[in-house]
Amino acid sequence: MVGGGGIGIGATPRSVSLLPHNRFRPPNSNPIPRNRTHFLERNRIPPTKLSVHKFSPIRIPSFSIKATASSVGNTEYVEEPATNVKFQSSLSLPGCPSSLSLIGTGFREKVFAIIGVKVYAAGLYLNPSILDKLEAWKGRNAAEIQEDSSLFNLIYQDPLEKSLQIVLVRDVDGKTFWDALDEAISPRIKSPQVDETALSTFRGIFQNRPLKKGTSIFLTWLHPSKMLVHLSAEGIPSAADATIQSENVTISLFDVFFGRGPVSPSLKASVSNCLASILR
Repeated sequence: MVGGGGIGIGATPRSVSLLPHNRFRPPNSNPIPRNRTHFLERNRIPPTKLSVHKFSPIRIPSFSIKATASSVGNTEYVEEPATNVKFQSSLSLPGCPSSLSLIGTGFREKVFAIIGVKVYAAGLYLNPSILDKLEAWKGRNAAEIQEDSSLFNLIYQDPLEKSLQIVLVRDVDGKTFWDALDEAISPRIKSPQVDETALSTFRGIFQNRPLKKGTSIFLTWLHPSKMLVHLSAEGIPSAADATIQSENVTISLFDVFFGRGPVSPSLKASVSNCLASILR
């Protein structure tokens, strides 16, 4: 599921990369009307390549599915190609003061007897103002960005908001989900006993709670030491399920997805491709 020993990862980076802010439109593109959200979708490339391709504006009509059962006016979505899960191009969550922009998508795969089984899709959202602080990486290609841990550390340490949306693509028992998550987090925490209260709060969200296919889990970092956890079977949640206040726990969770050996290589590759396009 989320991570841990004994779980092979056969994910192939092939996710959609996005430009999350209008000012990053490519040259010669058509003007974007005011008050309309647009995103740019990368053309599919062979799974063994990570080169950055040109983008072209597209429109995806509103939809209603179990994972995000909201069909709101002109809201636009981006489809994660391996799972066909659709993510909103912009996101507003209870307790998060800023609207966030989608910057990359990917999926998590668990391997059973050499057969890969997709468990969930994931999308990373950032406060677009974070991008103003990445000028030092201008001109870096996607491979360099993906290997540069200092860039992802800067994104995490920035006090502006970011959120990871996980959408399950199969039924999962809550305890099983937590056990896999805990297995990935715990080795990264320097002093687990100091953070037992935060871990207990986190654990309590999932215990004795079946997680059906289509359930969304939102992990929203308000700043490095405070994270909101939202769960929703349908649409955007109305309130946070818990607040985790422990920088040890929150940075360890971020590292599970964007450190070395991420549980979803396709997600980190997608974000890296997008950042390379923005910063070129």
